[in-house]
Parts: sequence; C-alpha cells; structure tokens
Amino acid sequence: MLTEARVKTVMIRLCNGDITAYDGDAIVNAANNHLWMGSGVAGAIKRKGGDEIEKEAVSIGPVKIGEAVVTGAGKLKVDYVIHAVVMGQDFKTSERIIREATQNVLIRCDELKIERVALPALGTGVGAVSYDVCARAMLEEMIYYIEEEEETSLKEIAIYLYGDEAYQAFAEVFEQILSQRA
Repeated sequence: MLTEARVKTVMIRLCNGDITAYDGDAIVNAANNHLWMGSGVAGAIKRKGGDEIEKEAVSIGPVKIGEAVVTGAGKLKVDYVIHAVVMGQDFKTSERIIREATQNVLIRCDELKIERVALPALGTGVGAVSYDVCARAMLEEMIYYIEEEEETSLKEIAIYLYGDEAYQAFAEVFEQILSQRA
C-alpha cells in the first residue's frame, strides 16, 4: 500500500492521525464560506489552536466557495491555518469544488513560501463526499500543480486522514494514480 511518493521535489505523504499535531508550516481547515469553525477538522483546530483563529477567519468572510484564505494559527505548532472553502451554508460540496480549493491552497502556500503543509480529506465530513472521490480530486490536483509549477516552495504535502477507512481509500487511489503515470 503506497503511503508516500516524491513528485519532482515534493514529498506527498499520507498520515493516519490528528492534523492539529502536525509540526510544519501550515495546516488546512476544511471551511464553509463564512469561515465559522464548528465541528470536524474545524472544531479540532479551534479547540487546540484557540478562538482567535475563528475570530480572524470570520473577519475575512464570507468568501467564494473554492477559495482559500489564510489566518494565524493561535496555539498550534504551525505558523498558518489555510481555510479551504469547500462548502456554503447548505453544506454541499463536489469534486470540482474540492479540486479548486486544493489548487488554491497550494497557491497560498507558494505565496507565503510555505515548505511543509498538512491537509485533511476535504469535504468528506459534513460535505459527505466519498473518500475515493476526494482522494482522486486532491491527489490529482496536487500532482498537476507540482508538475506544472516552475518554482514551488513546497517540499512536503502531508494528507492527514482520520481513521482506517479514509487512510485505506486514499492509499488505494494514490497507488492507482501513480501507477497510471509510470
């Protein structure tokens, strides 16, 4: 089962665990367009990082679905939280939105010269997108971005998955994508 691979100069790594424990430059929050931080990944980030993350985020919103905005990281071990806006107030999302948000997260990383970032499985919680659809959308966009971007600051992209089902689905899709490219 494939859990990491290098694409050009960037290591893409799958991790089974808590994204709030990541010790890199930034973590990504799966956000709604008003940037309120309620449950799931957003709730965990707010609990561990502090209310100031949500206060700063809400002051930026509302933002366009598919966009990514940056705030400080409060008490977390990282410098930034990048809020990937994958849904509106109806809590609906799609593969297209996940692709767009993933791409915008990577653009924000390069704008801030971020080298190490962690992302959750975007849109798989209240957005109810299946793990395999999410995995294909996120991984294909990451690989495309790395291959097309002449100079990226990124050195590591960690995808934090909560639970064996998510981890297994991402690992299988990762292997399929990379075998198709070989």
